[in-house]
Amino acid sequence: MNATVSFERSHDILIDAPAQAVYDYVTNPNTWPEWIAASHQIDCPNRPLRKGETFDEKWQTRAEVMLHWTVLDSDPHRLWVATANTGFIGPIVVQYTFVPEGGGTRYTRTVRNPARPKAPTPEMIERIDAEAATALQNIKRNVERQVR
Repeated sequence: MNATVSFERSHDILIDAPAQAVYDYVTNPNTWPEWIAASHQIDCPNRPLRKGETFDEKWQTRAEVMLHWTVLDSDPHRLWVATANTGFIGPIVVQYTFVPEGGGTRYTRTVRNPARPKAPTPEMIERIDAEAATALQNIKRNVERQVR
């Protein structure tokens, strides 16, 4: 049996909007191409998805991949978790949390690879962090624009 490594990275941002607005935006996968550079096409209803629902995402970094996601948990305005299995880095688990802070919401996006074939390089981690910072700024801009 091949050994695997667990990898986890969290990024957060304060968004000047109620938790409901942030939740409704990011848990509707149809918005993902607006804020995730690698996300190109989503196949699902145009609304926040609930526990047990599935959706497909066309994703591209180096090569095009179809990801088949399942929503594992959805606690509106508090928590949302989805997973996809991949052949290249094992399972991907995304977790979104929403915590009221001041007049806004602290949104945290955590990505886990619980059984990655090998650890990411420092350069990969830098790229992950840079892409996450851009994604969070995109979410902040888009949600704040919607609630104004």
